[in-house]
Amino acid sequence: MMIPDAATVMPNEYGTTVFLKNIVKAENIFVGDYTYYDDSKDPLGWEKNNVLFNYPFFGDHLIIGKYCSLAEGSLFIMGAANHRLSSITTYPFNVMGGVWRERSTPHIDELPHKGDIVVGNDVWLGHKSVVMPGVNIGDGSIVAAYSVVTKSFPPYSVIGGNPASLIKKRFDDEMIDLLLRLKWWDMTPEEVTEFLPFLISPDLDSVKSEIKSILEKRGA
Repeated sequence: MMIPDAATVMPNEYGTTVFLKNIVKAENIFVGDYTYYDDSKDPLGWEKNNVLFNYPFFGDHLIIGKYCSLAEGSLFIMGAANHRLSSITTYPFNVMGGVWRERSTPHIDELPHKGDIVVGNDVWLGHKSVVMPGVNIGDGSIVAAYSVVTKSFPPYSVIGGNPASLIKKRFDDEMIDLLLRLKWWDMTPEEVTEFLPFLISPDLDSVKSEIKSILEKRGA
């Protein structure tokens, strides 16, 4: 049996799963190895259908780490979707043209810039969740279905709601510290394959012991 190839577009027989790194064309979108999107309708249309209002000239980026799981309908709203917030109306007069364009400031110059969207490694975005501009979701986090993430969250958070809030930490502080030091997603595919039984084990005490052993061998 071969290790799945990160350079494959559709890695399995279901026809719904795509490794995103291999289909992204926009210069401001960066996706890590083995991060996938699953969609029963149009998985190959992810960039068009799920990254909304993405105009690279606006200057923001979408950065998604390795081994992330993106459920069907999960969306990213880029910064150019915004409207002017500093005046008594949010209406985009400049966009409508004519004399309104002459009498208003350039539309892009009016918009707030909230920065990049950054999704860490091993993050699971649930069905039809929405990530808003400038949000940073930490490594190992889970975003519940239909959540709207409007602010940043630390690693290994369970997030849910509209607007999303912290439901709980996935693990205790010791485990989170060990995982962030281990950074298993930076292992080679061969090393991940060797470590895989611990990645999926519910025996967290044994997992902790194994991680400590690996870190000790690294001298970390």
